[in-house]
Amino acid sequence: MDSVPTLQMSGRTDVGCAREHNEDQIAWDASAGLALLADGMGGHNAGEVASALAISVLHPLLRDLPADTLEQEVGMQNAVADANKEILHKAASDVIFNGMGTTLALALFRGKGVMIGHVGDSRVYRLRGEQLTQLTADHSLLQELVASGFMTADEAAHAVNKNVITRALGIEPNVDVEVHHHEIEPGDIYLLCSDGLNDMVTDNSIAKLLMDNRDNLDVAADALVAEANRCGGNDNISVILVRVVALKE
Repeated sequence: MDSVPTLQMSGRTDVGCAREHNEDQIAWDASAGLALLADGMGGHNAGEVASALAISVLHPLLRDLPADTLEQEVGMQNAVADANKEILHKAASDVIFNGMGTTLALALFRGKGVMIGHVGDSRVYRLRGEQLTQLTADHSLLQELVASGFMTADEAAHAVNKNVITRALGIEPNVDVEVHHHEIEPGDIYLLCSDGLNDMVTDNSIAKLLMDNRDNLDVAADALVAEANRCGGNDNISVILVRVVALKE
């Protein structure tokens, strides 16, 4: 597609140190300017089926979206709604799938910007120069407590029940995807990750690993996963890295 900026991408997904199987799914397509990450919900049946369904439905629906931001936003909301319906339909087909769900983080690059969508607590960060910025706010009980002033960010970082999410695909007939558009710059690095990374590795450590390995995304992705496992690896760990090489008019 002519409007896709020049991008480099890499990604890794890892079972971690505590889980027996990996419920995360990742996909990226640099030529389409698209990155997708889904984290099947732990504690539910067949989370890996839900995350795989989400990726398989979303990829073909999103890869050809145009550069117009309004069309992107509407297209993204419709695509996520379709993925939600597919997961619910599958869940109703067999009791073994009952209750499955997934969080979602996605990024669609066009022209001089990126449209980011997310549901749940999978995150998107941006490294610009030496500044790491979290671009998504978790749809979680803890984030709501922080936003309402009942808990500080530091208290939330050390809380026990970090993973009580308030939005996910496959739970309700309607799903509310949060969508934001950001301007991009050459040299930016975007990180999509499951909570298996950011629950184990601090933002300062993530920033340092990205800056130390910014010239090689494969090495950077390996370093992030290795650090999460070194810190305990309590959950599946998935990362996608996107470097903006050049913009498109």
